[in-house]
Amino acid sequence: MANKRPHSDGRVLESGSPGKVAAARAVRGSLRPSARKLPSSTPPDEQSKLLARLKAAEATLRAIQSGEVDAFMVSGRRGKQVVALKGGEPAYRMLVEAMSEGAATLSRNGALLYCNRRFAELVRRPHEKMIGLAVQSLVAKTERDRFAAFLADGQKAVVKGEFNLRYRDGSLLPVHVSLNRFPGYQGHALGMVITDLSEQKRKQADEIKQAEVTRRLLMEHILSAQEEERRRIARELHDEAGQLLTSLLVGLRILGDSRSLAGTKAQGLRLRKITAQALDEVGRLARGLHPSVLDDHGLRVALSRYVAEYMKSYNIAVNLKCNELDSLSLSSALQIGLYRIVQEALTNVARHSGAKTVSIKFTRSATALDVAIADDGCGFDAKAVAVSSHRLGIQSMRERVAMLGGTVSFASRSRGTKILVRVPLAEQHLQPSEERRNL
Repeated sequence: MANKRPHSDGRVLESGSPGKVAAARAVRGSLRPSARKLPSSTPPDEQSKLLARLKAAEATLRAIQSGEVDAFMVSGRRGKQVVALKGGEPAYRMLVEAMSEGAATLSRNGALLYCNRRFAELVRRPHEKMIGLAVQSLVAKTERDRFAAFLADGQKAVVKGEFNLRYRDGSLLPVHVSLNRFPGYQGHALGMVITDLSEQKRKQADEIKQAEVTRRLLMEHILSAQEEERRRIARELHDEAGQLLTSLLVGLRILGDSRSLAGTKAQGLRLRKITAQALDEVGRLARGLHPSVLDDHGLRVALSRYVAEYMKSYNIAVNLKCNELDSLSLSSALQIGLYRIVQEALTNVARHSGAKTVSIKFTRSATALDVAIADDGCGFDAKAVAVSSHRLGIQSMRERVAMLGGTVSFASRSRGTKILVRVPLAEQHLQPSEERRNL
């Protein structure tokens, strides 16, 4: 068999019998039209056969002389052997040699009929010793059965896959292999392109490592935020509810020592007020942990009540526009996520901005729900915050938005800050119509 260059398709020609390659070399470069005269004593049928063989030989020699043939597969007593030919370098060969990928022509059983220098470099072998080598021997041992099936599939259709090439020292090179038969040759020749994946695998490993670092940082932030929340609740229980309960206890002692009915009634009235304050405070803390109104009445009502308490506690005016929520039936995960995001944003405003007014506006598009939160406070360095990992409030908002599959951006000037949250209205964020709540 021989590899023909003009079509750059690795054509494989059958040699009729052993020794024809040597005969071809003897006459290479001396092709001339033949008179094709045969002895008159030769029978006509034998003459036809001889003329046909002579015509085939001349065609083969002409292919060799024009540089169309790269190699022969010769059958002999030792079985099939690959014989490579050296010839001129047509344009396609220069192109293949200049490729950054490895390229090779294989026989149907995987013997290398041709390969470019890049392929030899990839497997760290001398280029001149590659012809005739079984490509299976270059594949990692554990993948050779899979590669044999890959070769068989390549004789039927284009196939692609990832393998590891094995160096002589045992190290492995990850590669992507594309295999296709050359048309018209019944699978006798296969074209193979090999792409080095080592850099890509290295980048993937770096990305996995970076993702692991990010995940660890997020876990640290979550744990830190949880601990901060516990401290806040403990402080408020001690400062507010604790003091009220202490006052209640002292009042009960006074009530027990009272000697007049009027004093007892007055003390009882005062204790009722203290008890009511304690209940309100415990309820406020409970709503901070998880607003039950969110489960009972939905996001719009829960935000309205939270904003009312917020304005009373911090003396900051809040303009809430969330009528868009009336026409939506959001999942519980999306509702609690948006509630916490707004809650965190308002907490940051109260703690850091010195703002007098805040506006919160919900708008809906065909595919997303936007939440814009703007204040008239002192602002901050948005660029510094974008790369900071120490601002737990902002980091918490980023994490919650990321879990919802959305995006968040911060814009701040010397006067005022605007936070824009966008979450997709994906199917998992919407409840079935029969489960919609009556807001």
